[in-house]
Amino acid sequence: MTVARTWAVALTGLDGALVEVEADLSRQTPDFKIIGLADKALGEAHQRVHNACENSGLQLSRRRITVNLSPASLPKHGAGFDVAIAVAALATEHRLDPESLATTVHLGELGLDGRLRPVPGVLPAVVAAARAGITRVVVPHANRAEAELVDGVEVVGAVSLIDVLRWHGLDVEPHDLEPVVGEGPADDAPPRLELADVIGQRDAVEAMVLAAAGGHHVLMSGPPGAGKTMLARRLPGILPALDDAAALQAASIRSLAGARVVALERTPPFEAPHHTASVAALVGGGSRMIRPGAIARASGGVLFLDEAGEFASGALDALREPLENGAIQIHRAGASAAFPARFQLVLAMNPCPCGAYGVPGGDCVCPPAGIRRYLGRLSGPIRDRIDIELAVRRVSVAHAQAAAEQPITTAQARARVDAARGRAHSRLSGTPWRTNAEVPGAWLRQGPLAPPPAVRRPLDAALHRGALTLRGYDRVLRVAWTNADLAARDRIDIDDIGRALYLKKGMTPI
Repeated sequence: MTVARTWAVALTGLDGALVEVEADLSRQTPDFKIIGLADKALGEAHQRVHNACENSGLQLSRRRITVNLSPASLPKHGAGFDVAIAVAALATEHRLDPESLATTVHLGELGLDGRLRPVPGVLPAVVAAARAGITRVVVPHANRAEAELVDGVEVVGAVSLIDVLRWHGLDVEPHDLEPVVGEGPADDAPPRLELADVIGQRDAVEAMVLAAAGGHHVLMSGPPGAGKTMLARRLPGILPALDDAAALQAASIRSLAGARVVALERTPPFEAPHHTASVAALVGGGSRMIRPGAIARASGGVLFLDEAGEFASGALDALREPLENGAIQIHRAGASAAFPARFQLVLAMNPCPCGAYGVPGGDCVCPPAGIRRYLGRLSGPIRDRIDIELAVRRVSVAHAQAAAEQPITTAQARARVDAARGRAHSRLSGTPWRTNAEVPGAWLRQGPLAPPPAVRRPLDAALHRGALTLRGYDRVLRVAWTNADLAARDRIDIDDIGRALYLKKGMTPI
């Protein structure tokens, strides 16, 4: 046949679209043309395909080969189309099973020796193929374990182009080639950290349990060595395990970012970018292939910004919309991509640049203007989106001895979190929300479980004085509901409001 067709997948962020790869022979000047809005890397595929075929003992047609990637208006990036292009081009003259080609998606880059090289984003591409009704995919051998994470799809992990062609029915001798292995270490499970290792910070530990139970954002302020980083790194261990959909989404994001994914990790992700990170490192981007940033990689888990006062103010302000919307939209000249961004934000900062301001026995050397500038890195809109503000103090000997008697273990904290989330889920059944942090303010204030005026009185007074914005009002209500869930109560009372106000603004009920 002179026209052959098969399938590939074009990714735009986590969203994938099927691309029909069709090759045609024509009686024109011999050439190899790829059309259909291909980028530079994809435009060079004709040379990789030509050499891979030649070194595999296969001859491409001497006539003009035109490969069209349809839909032509969809931008296509990267070398992941190489295998589909090679198979379609060879099928124009060699006897391959047309039905097999028409029902298979091909992913992978070709080496000049004909071996298949791994590419990033295989998992979201296979997910997109499965959603479109494709049940068979060919991937590089190094990406096989990743592709097999998608249920209902037959995965062929091919070592070379010859393997792919033999699978489609071509009568050719096999080549004994070593498979290309994936670059870098596998995406291992995060270490299990024990909450009981945090000594002398009982109130802070209880606040982190509250944050985990409701999905609330936290700001911790205190001197160096007080345990802020220890607390933050133990938060994923007390969060509920990811379900199948959330684990697949987290693995897809890691795959798109270039990690070697070999299993679905159930522990929520934890991202801790350095304070020198740029806006693009947090949000994501790229001139051609749009890659996820730390915000997207933390979706479903925890984004920890240590030394938050050292981050550029622009980078911190880039968190405002993701915190509000739970998604991030990245726009570039030729494309736009959407990534999930529903994470728990944990910020940790010192009271001043030197860390000694207000610390008993400390000797702060920072000028007042420097302290104001340092604290001002966290803008008002960012702080207004924080649910819990903790003042973490250094541990004294007496506190350490008292805490060592009955520390809260990770297992105990996680059991309390699971129970509280179960109560919230039952209460919110029939709504699109699963945790208290997701519930909109209007439903909290006017819905069927809105607190009576007597319970709301401290909140109304704080709003009237200007100590709270309406957004802060709603966040206090969310924390109050989580406090009630932890206490196994069906309604919030004034004590829940009081604790939530204290955790938000350090206020006590009037």
